[in-house]
Amino acid sequence: MSLIAIDRMSLAIHGAPILREVSMHADRGEILGVIGESGSGKSMTALSILGLLPNGARTTGSIRLDGSEILGLPEREMCRIRGAEVSMVFQEPMTALNPLQTIGAQVAETVRVHGQASRREAAALARRMLARVGLDPGRVPPSRYPHELSGGQRQRVGIAMAIALRPKLLIADEPTTALDVTTQAQILELLRRLVDEDGMALLFITHDLAVVSGLADRLAVMRAGEVVDEGPTTRLLRELRHPYTRALFLASGHRPALGPAPADAPLLEVRGLNRSYAAPGLFRPGAPTRAVRDVSFTIAAGESVGLVGESGSGKSTLARAILGLDRPDAGTISIEGHPVHAGEQMPRALRATLQAVFQDPFGSFNPRHRVARLITEPFHLLDAAPTGAARAEAVARALTEVGLDPADADKFPHEFSGGQRQRLAIARALILRPRLIVLDEAVSALDVQVRARILDLLADLRHRHGLAYLFVTHDLTVVRSITDRVMVMQAGEIVEQGPTEAVFTTPRHPYTRALIAAAPVLEAAEPESTP
Repeated sequence: MSLIAIDRMSLAIHGAPILREVSMHADRGEILGVIGESGSGKSMTALSILGLLPNGARTTGSIRLDGSEILGLPEREMCRIRGAEVSMVFQEPMTALNPLQTIGAQVAETVRVHGQASRREAAALARRMLARVGLDPGRVPPSRYPHELSGGQRQRVGIAMAIALRPKLLIADEPTTALDVTTQAQILELLRRLVDEDGMALLFITHDLAVVSGLADRLAVMRAGEVVDEGPTTRLLRELRHPYTRALFLASGHRPALGPAPADAPLLEVRGLNRSYAAPGLFRPGAPTRAVRDVSFTIAAGESVGLVGESGSGKSTLARAILGLDRPDAGTISIEGHPVHAGEQMPRALRATLQAVFQDPFGSFNPRHRVARLITEPFHLLDAAPTGAARAEAVARALTEVGLDPADADKFPHEFSGGQRQRLAIARALILRPRLIVLDEAVSALDVQVRARILDLLADLRHRHGLAYLFVTHDLTVVRSITDRVMVMQAGEIVEQGPTEAVFTTPRHPYTRALIAAAPVLEAAEPESTP
């Protein structure tokens, strides 16, 4: 008997079908990977197990936990099950944790809510759980608050909360999407160890086939609310029987055509750049932290360069300095020989040659403005911005170039999918015809097929307009697929740089080797049989 068994479960919300006859199961000590693109129904399946569906939801079918039917149980019964028998780890721990409570108090609260310990016993259990997930109280005291931890540490707190009462089933919903490769590898290893030690079942929800291929015992592939493929991981990835599974597999390893080599003429020059920040203190600043240490490099016109490293390595600080958004302590930055200065000293014409595309396009757009206004925001850098028909023509041209319809100019950001919003962000960056675009984790949160299409778009735009790119990312797969050259950053320093394939195949620095070893790899094996 399976620990969790979903049998022909369907879900409709206000009459709109969301899930259709979903069936999947997981045994004790087993990891079931649930994979699919955004909107495929992965998270709604998880929320159905927990009974956390919105008003107007109607479910049919069966969900059995350890042999007992839980679908349709009264809320009082589900409150008893949540946290004690079924727990969940969410994608973004900073929003899942309470910023006003210490991490120890939050783990202890999970125990006390179920009335299984006194305040003192719950605090002691919280310390043990935090230590168990790698947050030793001697290094990371339970008295710390979430903002005092790194992203990986916060995710460990979320896991500690989820396993505090040793549940039978743990659901992890995209728990590593925002993490760098080494932290991701540590979290995956932790989850595998907890499953082995506690004998619980794990539902691991993700859109990244490479991540789940080395973790899950079995896979369930979802599309448009249905399970379209299911079976042992090795067999499913070897046979690739379903067209959708095959499409996900191919998109995971997709590499756009890079085209001709860039020009030799330097576009961006960074020389001896340094940037330090004073550590916050209650009465006076603490010792300064050097975020960027004597960094020097160039980017040629039309060149695509990757900047990789773990969180806290200094990548974003360096990117802000290049964009003229942060003032370095020492060193110089120039575009075609013209110095880049932070603040008002930077001429508008020079700033127009630099544009940025950020990780979360929805967060970087004003939700109250229509697309036409949003993508023409850079026009304030022009001495004579186009108006009337010329402005409308510029908007239509920018939308067409990124594969959208000119009629989309009258829509709001919430009317688009994640991939379409990222196209809008690229359109905004392109509208002034810049020379260099800085892309800060611009595709890390996208589904693999959407990511492949965006990378193809960026490669095509680069060829047509001679654009140079600086990809700031922790995703080594993206860097390898889209860049000519890569720079590896550790503790504020560029520790290795060179042609992308050379760095990936023969890395010289130990840190580079560690990053590459930690990155999940999806074996590009040909299927043994075709449908």
